[in-house]
Amino acid sequence: MKTLIVSDIHANLPALGAVLRDVGDYDLCFFLGDSVDYGSFPKECVEFLRENMDQGVMGNHDNAMANDKDCGCRADFKIYAEETLAWHRTLLGREDVQFLKSLPPTLFAHIDGMYVYMTHGAPDGNMYKYLREEEIGEAEIRGLEKYDLILLGHTHFQFKKQVGNVTIVNPGSVGLSREDHNACYAVLEDGEVTLHRVPYNNQRTVEVLWQSPVSTFTKEGLSKIAGWLPPQMKEKG
Repeated sequence: MKTLIVSDIHANLPALGAVLRDVGDYDLCFFLGDSVDYGSFPKECVEFLRENMDQGVMGNHDNAMANDKDCGCRADFKIYAEETLAWHRTLLGREDVQFLKSLPPTLFAHIDGMYVYMTHGAPDGNMYKYLREEEIGEAEIRGLEKYDLILLGHTHFQFKKQVGNVTIVNPGSVGLSREDHNACYAVLEDGEVTLHRVPYNNQRTVEVLWQSPVSTFTKEGLSKIAGWLPPQMKEKG
């Protein structure tokens, strides 16, 4: 059984496409939250999840879209999130929003003899809390020791860590990695989790973003994060 694990797609269809080409055939797809905001293709990414996701949890940006809540993201990304969320609201249909609304904050799966726990942010189900690899220890997984594998996202940093008998995995961000300009994901197969990252066509995501109604400030900020600068930014710099 081969399970594709994706998180923090953030409406980046070129990045998602690169992941799917790289992973090849798979049996199941687990989603760890945040399909929308920042990127240029929210509808296409949500539709992929609606059609292909087997199990998935809600991220803070999904919650903002589905339930009209504050995204609770880091301060330096807040304006990017708010502007792209307003844009994405004009692109998603009612069924897309209902799908996001239906996602639970935590989820349990039993696969290949493994007990798997899924959430977006912290293991306690707090979708807003950022926990980096070095911050996760026995205290953060207390009460979850019965699980073999804990899957989480949110930080956009990829890692695999062992705490006691529990393996904790963050597949990193498909659409907005904070480590480099690649698309990140993980695979669970034969009881082992492997981490992967693959280059993608970031130019396509940025070009569509520059055709959007968001501010130049947001376009420039997200272009830098994506790692491709359009001609108008190169001329300025």
